[in-house]
Amino acid sequence: MTNNLKEILDFNKEFVKNKEYEKYNTTKYPDKKIAIVACMDTRLTELLPKALNLRNGDAKFIKNAGGVVVHPFGSAMRSLLICIYQFDISEIFIIGHYDCGVSNINTNSIIEKMVKRGIDKNTLDIISNSGIEVKKWLHGFDCVKDSVLGSVQKVKNHPLVPKDVIVHGLIIDPETGKVDVVVDGFKQNNTEESC
Repeated sequence: MTNNLKEILDFNKEFVKNKEYEKYNTTKYPDKKIAIVACMDTRLTELLPKALNLRNGDAKFIKNAGGVVVHPFGSAMRSLLICIYQFDISEIFIIGHYDCGVSNINTNSIIEKMVKRGIDKNTLDIISNSGIEVKKWLHGFDCVKDSVLGSVQKVKNHPLVPKDVIVHGLIIDPETGKVDVVVDGFKQNNTEESC
């Protein structure tokens, strides 16, 4: 097994010693007043900001599996509300991507892997009996466009989001960086066709 921690700490020591952090200095307030909800996919780590011409300090990034606002009072939505009221953002971008690992995810396989890794079946039963449908909770989405539309609607219609905040929906190609617009938040009547 690779000791990633040691490698990271060794690099970090040199990074700080050589003051390489100076080129990244900025404030906690996003220069472009935007927040982005995007997937945690490794292909997007550097590609997404480059494809959108974003530099360090331009935007707040909220990343999770699928780039989805799952629950109106979940962590992604909480982060967006903090962005609006604490960091003065005025535009939100929900950005899904093609070929997402969360799309059509096999939740049975994940649960089997949990059990193989030592999660007791009784624990899964307790969670299920507590009202949480683990398979449904783990399931991502079947269509990235529908996922983006659903997240945009959750944010736009949230009772704590002011009407002057613009919400966009985009899909990025993780190979080329090409962006497709699903919802242009500046337009009143978007064609929001599903898959």
